[in-house]
Amino acid sequence: MFVRTYQKKKILLLGVGSLLLLISLFGRLVYLMVAKSDYYAAMAQELHERERDIKAARGRILDRNGIALADNKTVCTVSVIYSQMEDREAVIDMLCKELGLTEEYVRKRVEKYSARERIKSNVDKEIGDRIRAYDMAGVKVDEDYKRYYPYGMLASKVLGFTGSDNQGIIGLEVTYEEYLSGTPGKILTVTDAKGIELQREGERREEPIAGEDLTISLDLNIQNYAMQLASQAYDTKQADNVMILVMNPNNGEIYACVNWPEFDLNNPYELTDIWNTKLTGGNTQDNLNKMWRNGCINDTYEPGSTFKIITAAAGLEEGVVKPEDTFSCPGFIMVEDRRIRCHKTTGHGHISFVEGTQVSCNPTFITIGQRLGVEKYYAYFEQFGLKTKTGIDLPGESRTIVHQMENMGPVELATMSFGQSFQITPIQLLTTVSSIINGGNRVTPHLAIKSEGVDGTTVFEYPVTEGIVSEETSATMRDILESVVSEGGGKNGKVEGYLVGGKTATSQTLPRGNGKYIASFIGFAPADDPQVIAIAIITHPKGVYYGGQIAAPIVRQLFENVLPYLEEKEYN
Repeated sequence: MFVRTYQKKKILLLGVGSLLLLISLFGRLVYLMVAKSDYYAAMAQELHERERDIKAARGRILDRNGIALADNKTVCTVSVIYSQMEDREAVIDMLCKELGLTEEYVRKRVEKYSARERIKSNVDKEIGDRIRAYDMAGVKVDEDYKRYYPYGMLASKVLGFTGSDNQGIIGLEVTYEEYLSGTPGKILTVTDAKGIELQREGERREEPIAGEDLTISLDLNIQNYAMQLASQAYDTKQADNVMILVMNPNNGEIYACVNWPEFDLNNPYELTDIWNTKLTGGNTQDNLNKMWRNGCINDTYEPGSTFKIITAAAGLEEGVVKPEDTFSCPGFIMVEDRRIRCHKTTGHGHISFVEGTQVSCNPTFITIGQRLGVEKYYAYFEQFGLKTKTGIDLPGESRTIVHQMENMGPVELATMSFGQSFQITPIQLLTTVSSIINGGNRVTPHLAIKSEGVDGTTVFEYPVTEGIVSEETSATMRDILESVVSEGGGKNGKVEGYLVGGKTATSQTLPRGNGKYIASFIGFAPADDPQVIAIAIITHPKGVYYGGQIAAPIVRQLFENVLPYLEEKEYN
């Protein structure tokens, strides 16, 4: 009796345990099939799906009037799927014919046992359409995008270009990569255990999101005309290079930035004929880097007499000079044991400060520098922002190269006061002069105005530093620089019907006495209410090399076309 009861209890316990186990297993099964179904379905899908990226259309770069300077061209990527091909020999013959490839190259890829083998990228759409029309099993033609620059060389060192992965390499293309790049899409295909795509399963697509369009301050017409002038000067003067910058001095918007010779944006890895002539021998990559370099931003030079604008403004602001002050110029000035000459070796005699600026008298400006002294002069150098970068939205901006204050003696002070013994970038000089003639506000030079995409519009803002000089000093400088053009050495910058202010420069490059010069002219108009400022720089011209004779006419011709054009456009 006891044994029978014990066995019944044992059977009961075993049954209850089994029931609980079944309930637990059933609960787990329900949990996996219901609560976790999405999770495991996604895992299974991920295991059996292979994805290919679809490039997003890169955002366009538009000039200020909405004209596309950088756009996209539809191209194709041709691939083959081993498991789906029915007649490999026919595929090889067709691809060799249409793509212009060798049989050896195509056969190696067609006969490779892989999920998908790429034959060629960046195929013209017309050719891609022809290949698609053959309707051959296992041959895939996917549409893609390739960067395209409608105007070739125009603003090449500003716009920059993209690599094979459609990512920015230099210029605005790299600065605004996050706005221009967009979000790639995907093509998802089902594969078997070996990773071979199953044609009967079809494919799913996740559409790409196009990049944002970037509107910049560059004006196609102004840029194009400035490029023509630079090209003409380059050929006529057999120069090493010619640079032209055009900017709005009141807000820092750049209308044109030319570094001639430029290069072909659609073939950036090929040296142009001009560059092939300039760069003989040397490493290929080094030569390409030289061709891509934006001298207006990346390179420094001794500005020469255009820097006298800064010395004059500092002297007026500090009160150590007045327009009516007189100076004596015997053709040189002694600083310690150094005899520093004026460009007019016979001397200018007794002249006023205004006249000294008109004729670009070195002793006049050395005297102003001496009145300021090293500490004050250096303080204005910093106050004007010359020790910091301008903040322009292009990569690789160089800093001003200048003596440390403790290393500046009387000779260094003297030479700096007329633009020697230190180096500056063209964009830094243009920005600093803008702050002197626009009422005293240091603007940030820039190109990007706004970006527009599916998520809305981003308007870019840039810092402005006020009070660089007083309104009074600014007005006085405008008057003096207008007289340089109307009565002094800048006469070749005069434009009929407009008041133009400006300053010439002719600086000898190092080592001194090598017979090589940099000619330049910086001009602005209208002189009484500046709306545009420009600088033209000619490096190592042959023959006549004076800035007033060869650089000033470039700015004059530029303004003769740009000033009426700006009035018509009413940019301001």
